[in-house]
Amino acid sequence: MQSYRFSRFGSLDHLARHDEPMPTPERGEVLVRVRASSLNYRDLALLSGQYPMSWRDGLVPLSDGAGEIVALGEGCNRFQLGDRVCNTFFPQWFGGPFPIEQGARQYGSNLDGWLCEYKVVSEEALVRVPNHLDWAEAATLPCAALTAWTALTGPQPVKAGDTVLVQGSGGVSLFALQLAKAMGARVIATTSGADKAARLKALGADEAIDYLAVPEWGARARELNGGVGVDLVVEVGGKGTLEQSLAAVAPGGEIAVIGFLADGAAELDFMRYFLSGATLRRIAVGHREGMEAMLRAIARHQLRPVVDRVFPFGDARAAWEHFLARRHFGKVAIVH
Repeated sequence: MQSYRFSRFGSLDHLARHDEPMPTPERGEVLVRVRASSLNYRDLALLSGQYPMSWRDGLVPLSDGAGEIVALGEGCNRFQLGDRVCNTFFPQWFGGPFPIEQGARQYGSNLDGWLCEYKVVSEEALVRVPNHLDWAEAATLPCAALTAWTALTGPQPVKAGDTVLVQGSGGVSLFALQLAKAMGARVIATTSGADKAARLKALGADEAIDYLAVPEWGARARELNGGVGVDLVVEVGGKGTLEQSLAAVAPGGEIAVIGFLADGAAELDFMRYFLSGATLRRIAVGHREGMEAMLRAIARHQLRPVVDRVFPFGDARAAWEHFLARRHFGKVAIVH
């Protein structure tokens, strides 16, 4: 079978295609014929050396994949041959608080990822995907979709009538928009330009703020919600957007801190945070129990991930280059 590996991070020139032995499942494991995989911002952070967690060279990249089970190891009982599955982001986090040791067990950074034709994993590290999704759509779920779900379903879960603020048009933000609308929430989105604003509204956003035209978009979001502020901010920008998120959040609201997409000052305005009464909650993607709940919601509402573009396995480098250009709207996937 064939796979891609990074001999080391730092350049796409270090990504090469390899012939490798066909893996064989052992007890409790299954063999997945990988049908699709997808890219996330963490893959760019790994490539550039900016990923804040541990990593090592020589691995198969990508944390997200989907495929069908083609062989079962001894003792397997969660799945049958032919079942359509995708992986969980953390292969051994099944529920409850985050086990800190799982931070060093991530596909594409510490473990071989999903940019390969076949992969052996524990049957416990997989979930069934909704039947209405194609392979590329299913492969977008493990990281971005689950992160959005975890942000929306925390200690203060989003309820009908709440207002949620999402930032931009990346995978997490678009999943958060779609899932929040399915929960009955009002959604305000930030973006750059009228074209993206129109696309966000077509997906269900109630309001869209062009942050290039309105740099103080936090105050604008607060104004759009009657001067009260929003109940939840899905914060993907990090240090470059947190100040505006604090301006947008309602007293007692929550800022779900997910990413570090935007450059900016690293200092937190403590008094603004203190007076806001808001909760900052860092998101670590999510566990299997949460993913299974999310998949039920996706199936119930027949939600479809927004896929910007799909590349064939032989053009994996082109998929990376397209993603690196940062002009995509939604997810970039690779079909195997």
